[in-house]
Amino acid sequence: MKMNGARLLIESLKREGVDLVFGYPGGTVINLYDELMSTPEIRHILPRHEQGGTHAADGYARATGKVGVCIATSGPGATNTITGIATAYMDSIPMVIITGQVPTPLIGNDAFQEVDMIGITRPITKHSFLIRNAKDIPDIVRKAFFIASSGRPGPVLIDFPKDVQISQAEFKWPDPVEIRGFKPNLEGHPKQIAKAVDMMLSARRPVMYVGGGVILANAASELTELARTLKFPVTTTLMGLGSFPEDDSLALQMLGMHGVYAANMSITHSDLILTVGARFDDRVTGKIATFAPHAKIIHVDVDPTSIRKNVRVDLPIVGDTKDVLLKMLEFLKDKEPKIKALHTAMEPWHEDISGWKSKHPISYKQSNTVIKPQYVIQKLRALSDEDAIMVTDVGQHQMWAAQFFGFHLPRTMITSGGLGTMGYGMPAAMGAQAGFPDRQVLCVCGDGGVQMNMQELATMVQNRLPVKIIILNNNYLGMVRQWQELFFDKRYSQTVMEHPIDFIKLAEAYGAKGLKATKTSEVEQVIKEGLACNGPVIMEFMIAREEKVLPMVPAGASLNEMVLNA
Repeated sequence: MKMNGARLLIESLKREGVDLVFGYPGGTVINLYDELMSTPEIRHILPRHEQGGTHAADGYARATGKVGVCIATSGPGATNTITGIATAYMDSIPMVIITGQVPTPLIGNDAFQEVDMIGITRPITKHSFLIRNAKDIPDIVRKAFFIASSGRPGPVLIDFPKDVQISQAEFKWPDPVEIRGFKPNLEGHPKQIAKAVDMMLSARRPVMYVGGGVILANAASELTELARTLKFPVTTTLMGLGSFPEDDSLALQMLGMHGVYAANMSITHSDLILTVGARFDDRVTGKIATFAPHAKIIHVDVDPTSIRKNVRVDLPIVGDTKDVLLKMLEFLKDKEPKIKALHTAMEPWHEDISGWKSKHPISYKQSNTVIKPQYVIQKLRALSDEDAIMVTDVGQHQMWAAQFFGFHLPRTMITSGGLGTMGYGMPAAMGAQAGFPDRQVLCVCGDGGVQMNMQELATMVQNRLPVKIIILNNNYLGMVRQWQELFFDKRYSQTVMEHPIDFIKLAEAYGAKGLKATKTSEVEQVIKEGLACNGPVIMEFMIAREEKVLPMVPAGASLNEMVLNA
């Protein structure tokens, strides 16, 4: 049976199992939205800005592991998705972005609300499609979802001209999907894995360095089993938080610029680093020339272009991290004597690590008067559900959450890592809550970033998404101010938020609940009351204005050159 292009796309989304999309209508997608009216199987959430919708699809994808989907009209609607697409691309998040386009005869004529989305998004997508014929729609949608979710995940754009939406074609679903030139290698090479196991059993000062690839591959349980089998200490990147329980004795917590002292010292003094699903980002390595000077490096990643991109690697293993970890565990099954010998040989190493943990634990100076942001994060952890999803915006509050919340489960830390997108938190939390309506979703923001997509509070209220928004308010653009204090003689150029916002009235204006704490004694009660509310809540905490995120590795310094007190 023939159907129009808009219906072909909707039917293709249904075949892919899509049951939720975020989108904003406009002239070039009006036919698509008309078809959505007749599709109760797909829930649609209307954000208040296309950037918010894109971040929401991203947050949904990170929380659920599914492909996030968003829709925007052509021109400014489409360009409003760019920051969200770039955010997903940098963190390898599977998304399909559908943008309207002017009719094909008008493409290239500077038509009303025309923009070259294929050209604009080419550097920040895994692939982009321009649909020119309705009969190709099922095939393109099938390929888009396959590309977005296969190998190293990422965003894929589908540009959908208006005339193609109304033209007719038959629905023919391609199964299986075949894409020439796109064959991700998911199986780690057995010989390379065997060599890696031998290197691991011969190590004396090993560290497992774990990134977001472990979470994306749903390999947290395999990683945890491997670490506990070998008694390897584990440090994670910001994106890897939750892949290994931080209350485990082997946990070193986060490494890097704002990493824990013990984690950075362990990397610096290690003789073997097993890197799994991480890319040696500059915020992790510090000065490349002095990174892990004594260590041999095993690098496991599904993306071969990430290996040897930033640092030397002694043993590369290309493959899906879950597959590689399972094979490593299989190789270790008959090596019990060697594993016991390894445990004995590593005893001095574990003593060194215990010393570093004791010498400079992650800590702060408590105050009975002014609210310390770290205290708020710790209280949130104590009072929230064990499986609560923590979503952050970007800035000091993001690092405090990473340092003090304590992550024990995968997909419970959702944040913009690679791009560092202010304004990400609220809409991403909205997407995570839409994916898990019955779970607690916390969104920690600063007073700067929270205002960048504040409009999505209306979306939360309308759709009964009970996100708990925690604003750590210091009336500064805090992270930039911290750099200005430490490295620019306290010249606070354009980082003072001089006009205070009444966030409580703002919450009430949107129909949400607003609560505020101005002293330490009020923190616990505000959190309890906020968490007990059924709908979305803003909890504002007036924190110590010049509190810093420490430890800190200054730009260009080595990991062991941390600023511990300032």
